[in-house]
Amino acid sequence: MKRFKILAVAAGLTVAVLATSAFTVTGSAANKNHSKVSVSGFAVVELFTSEGCSSCPPADELVSRIQKEDADKPVYILAFHVDYWNRLGWKDPFSSADYSKRQNQYANWLNLQSVYTPQIVVNGHKEFVGSEEGTLRNAITAGLRAAPAGGLTLNAQNTAGHIAVQYKAEGAGKNTTLLLALVQKNGQTKVQRGENGGRTLSHVQIVRNLQSVALNTGGTGTANIALPNGFSAAGCEVIGFVQNNGTGAILAAAKSGFDIGTSK
Repeated sequence: MKRFKILAVAAGLTVAVLATSAFTVTGSAANKNHSKVSVSGFAVVELFTSEGCSSCPPADELVSRIQKEDADKPVYILAFHVDYWNRLGWKDPFSSADYSKRQNQYANWLNLQSVYTPQIVVNGHKEFVGSEEGTLRNAITAGLRAAPAGGLTLNAQNTAGHIAVQYKAEGAGKNTTLLLALVQKNGQTKVQRGENGGRTLSHVQIVRNLQSVALNTGGTGTANIALPNGFSAAGCEVIGFVQNNGTGAILAAAKSGFDIGTSK
């Protein structure tokens, strides 16, 4: 785990290293119990990671396993590649300053003294080291068992240069925002420099664009998500979630695939 002090939220992050070792909790009992969860809610799993961080690959591998195991459950994985590691020898091609700012916002919401990688936040209110398997499984189980505070439906269509998303949010209430993430399901990079230099890293659920949508009183509408330059929509999906602006708690979530053949 690599930890970074927050010097100014609006300005972003300054790299100040306090290194501790990340660890992984495994156990067949945890896996068995996780597979028997009675589902009524959902789990939005946000991983903050970087190809420049040597502690991050185990967390990437963990969420990849979770993705396969929970393919039939409302578990929504979002991998945000932060950009503050880029200055240390390797520029992560999936990184964005916007994702660093989002992690910084969680530090405010959750009263953290610093941010770090790999970090996971589940449903906007529980955070921990991203490679802690037992903690992640327990947090997902808790989210799946909890009654959701709202509802969300999405319908995404691939059109010329963007993804058009029809949405309907129920029970969102005031002081909430709909966030729509364009997610690349798989990616791989041969890292040339930095802490992971010489390694080929695989990723899942890579966020390529994140858009905020102000909800009207009816909670319905259509939003357009721009496609990055030179980006193919094949192998992608849209994940949306409704988040409280004051606390960070996530009230509802959903996802939608789209037919790449509808592009025109």
